[in-house]
Amino acid sequence: MSKRRFGRTGWQVSEIGFGAWAIGGAWGSVDEGDAKAALNAALDAGMNFIDTADVYGDGRSERIIRDTLKERGGERPIIATKAGRRLSPHVSDGYNRKNLEAFIDRSLVNLGVDALDLVQLHTPPIDAYYRPEIFAAMDDLVTAGKIRYYGVSVEKVEEGLKALEYPNVASVQIIYNMFRQRPSQLFFGEAQRKDVAIIVRVPLASGLLTGKLTAASHFAADDHRNFNRHGEAFDVGETFSGVPYDVALDAVEALRSIVPGGVTMAQVALRWILMESAVSVVIPGAKNPAQAKDNAAASALAPLSPATMEKVRAIYQERIAPHVHQRW
Repeated sequence: MSKRRFGRTGWQVSEIGFGAWAIGGAWGSVDEGDAKAALNAALDAGMNFIDTADVYGDGRSERIIRDTLKERGGERPIIATKAGRRLSPHVSDGYNRKNLEAFIDRSLVNLGVDALDLVQLHTPPIDAYYRPEIFAAMDDLVTAGKIRYYGVSVEKVEEGLKALEYPNVASVQIIYNMFRQRPSQLFFGEAQRKDVAIIVRVPLASGLLTGKLTAASHFAADDHRNFNRHGEAFDVGETFSGVPYDVALDAVEALRSIVPGGVTMAQVALRWILMESAVSVVIPGAKNPAQAKDNAAASALAPLSPATMEKVRAIYQERIAPHVHQRW
């Protein structure tokens, strides 16, 4: 597993990490034994970066990580969690020192640690980025020793650019994949210039870029691909990257020709993301060991050819960009 520099933290992280949303909830039922097996397989494959959040299964994801690492022993991976989405209503006024500290204290218990490696503000409302007191509160929590570094998880490129203005923001997490290419136009260059790490989420567009979904695919009632197709629960861009399902399926068919024999579409989609040098780590999810191993294997793929990169760009421009490019 190749490693990359994680901004100015001094960390060297596996370029493919473990996204722990699916083992917490909102992706259909995942047995705890399967969740632990998936996480162990990812760690065995060389991943040393885990991304979770306090709301994934109301803390279930964090607790599964805690228990798995305790059973496993040995060197601990870096764990990034998130705070803020427990707020109801989810408004910027809630991102105050008292609430943030309470969320962080809860994650400390869930993860069984004395200090959190990285805490990300969890897609806060856009006006939060214009409130310096929120970031000052995070500075205070670093000084208090409860967190080592902090960053933000954003919905929009504009939010990421604003976050870069705060000098102690160590990382920005953003959606970037074959169906969401806008971050590479300006944002990635600015993040590199300021030495801020980039965490890429939703790399497989909620499973579309595995090439395994069809018009007949069924999703459980508690799977966000069922209940959030139109943004009923949270930003629609988190589900299928905001691309209409039928449009996305047609684009997937057009992409099949770039997948060589013996390689999965998911692996090519992950390798496409890793072609961007600004990316520090990409965090696909996995519900079982086979998925975790498949994800990890993408790190060993050869760089994609210029012709392949151009074909992906053309498919995006022709089929996908009109639906998503200016929205996020």
